[in-house]
Amino acid sequence: MSRTASQRPRGRSPDRLFYAYLALLVWLPLPLASARAWAWAVMEIWVYALAALWLWQYARRSAALTPAFARARPALALLGLWLLYGLVQILPLPPELVGAISPNALAVHAPLAELGGAASGGWIALSIDPYASAVAWLKGLAYALVFALALLLIDSRGRLRTLAYTLVWSALFQAAYGSFMTLSGIEYGFFHEKWAYLGVATGTFVNRNHLAEYLVLGLAVGIGLLIADLGGDSGPKTARERLRGLIRLLFSRKARLRLYLAAMVIALVLTHSRMGNTAFFASMLVAGAAALALARNATRSTVILLASLVIIDLFLLGAWFGIDKVAERIEQTSMAREDRVDVTRYGFSMWRDYALTGAGGGSFYAGFPQYRGPEVVSLYYHAHNDYIQFLAEYGAIGATLLGGLVLASLAAAILALRRRRDPLMRGMAFSATMGIVAMLIHSTVEFNLQIPATAATFMAILALAWIALGLESGNSEREKR
Repeated sequence: MSRTASQRPRGRSPDRLFYAYLALLVWLPLPLASARAWAWAVMEIWVYALAALWLWQYARRSAALTPAFARARPALALLGLWLLYGLVQILPLPPELVGAISPNALAVHAPLAELGGAASGGWIALSIDPYASAVAWLKGLAYALVFALALLLIDSRGRLRTLAYTLVWSALFQAAYGSFMTLSGIEYGFFHEKWAYLGVATGTFVNRNHLAEYLVLGLAVGIGLLIADLGGDSGPKTARERLRGLIRLLFSRKARLRLYLAAMVIALVLTHSRMGNTAFFASMLVAGAAALALARNATRSTVILLASLVIIDLFLLGAWFGIDKVAERIEQTSMAREDRVDVTRYGFSMWRDYALTGAGGGSFYAGFPQYRGPEVVSLYYHAHNDYIQFLAEYGAIGATLLGGLVLASLAAAILALRRRRDPLMRGMAFSATMGIVAMLIHSTVEFNLQIPATAATFMAILALAWIALGLESGNSEREKR
C-alpha cells in the first residue's frame, strides 16, 4: 500500500533550488554590486521566488528543515523581530502615540499633516520617509531569506563545500577582472567606462572599499577551505616521501586554492583600501588566534599556513603590487582631511534625536541634510559608518536586534571551533569568524552593509557559522564525547 502525502518522509531540497541560490550569489556583485534600484529589484524577485519554491517543495514533502536551521533559531528569531520592527516604523500610527515615542518624527510630519498630506485620516509613521523605509524593508526581507535559504539548502558536506567554492570563485572573478582593468588601463566597470576610482581596482563595484570588503569575505572562505584540507602532523619522512608529497601538493586542489587566494590578495592591495587591507590582516590574525586557542589538537600545519599567509601575502605580493601605496595612504590619513569623520559626527547627532526608535530604515539621506555642518558640502546617501547609520535609522531597538544577530552568529562560529572535530566544519567556522570580525572592523569607516551584494554575501557568511555548528557529519557521535 502506498503512503499518503502526510506519511511520506521528507526529502532533501532539490538540487535546482540549490544551484539557483548559488547563481544568485554570483550574480549579485556583477551589476554594480546590485546597488541600483533595478538590480536590487532583481535580487528581491529572485530571492522571493526561491523562498516560495522551497515552501512549495516543503508542502509537497520534498524538502525538510535542517539541523542547522534548528540550531539557528535564536538568529532567526532576531531577524524576525527586526523585520517586524521595520513594519512598525512604516505603518501609520496615531500622532499622539508617535509624539510620545519619537517627538522629532512628529515634528517632521506636522507640516504635511497641516496640509492634509498625512495618510489614514491624519495618522503618521515613525519613519520620516515611509517610502524609503518600505524599500529598505523589502531589501531586509531579501537578506533575511538569503540567510534562511542557506540554512535550509546546505544540508550536506558536499553542498557546503560547493557553496564555499562558489563564494571563492565569485571573489576570484572580481579580483581578476579588477586587477586586469587596473593594470591594463582599460578601466571599465559593468559595461560602462569608469568615472571614479581610476587607477585602483574596483571590479564591477563602484567603490573600491566595497570591492575590498567583498574580497576579504572571499578570502575568509578560501582560508577556511585551506584549513579544512590540512592534514594532521605525521612522523618523520624519508626524502622520497617528502618528494612525493611535494609533487602531490603541486597538483592538488590546495595548490590551486592557494593561487586563487594570492590573486585575491593582489586585487585587495590594488584597491588601495586602507581599512580593507587592515581588516583582512587583523581579522585573519584574530580568527587564527581563536582557532589555535580553541583547537583541541592544534596542528603545526595550521600554524605554518597562517604564518605563510601573513608573510607571503604581506611582504612579497604586497611589495610587488603596491602595498607601499596603501601604507602611504594610512600614514597620510588625517582626521582633519577626512569628510567621513564629519559625516559620522553629524550622523551621531541625528541618532540622538531618534535614539530609541530611529528615523526609519533607509531614511538617512532624507534626514541627514538638516544635521550636517557647512564644511560638509557633498550629498551623502549613507553615513561612512554602518554602526551610525543603523543607529540613526533603526534606533537603539533595531540596532540591538541586528547587533544581536551578528554577535550570536560569531558566538556560534567560536563554539563550532571549540566543539567540532570535522575539518570542514572547523574550516567554515574559521571562515565565519574571520568574515564577521572583518566586517565589524571595516564597518567603522564604511557602509558595506548598505550595498546589496556585500550585505547578502555577509548574510551567507553568518549562515556558515550556524551550518558549521549544526550540520551533521560522519563523526558526529565522536564529536559529542
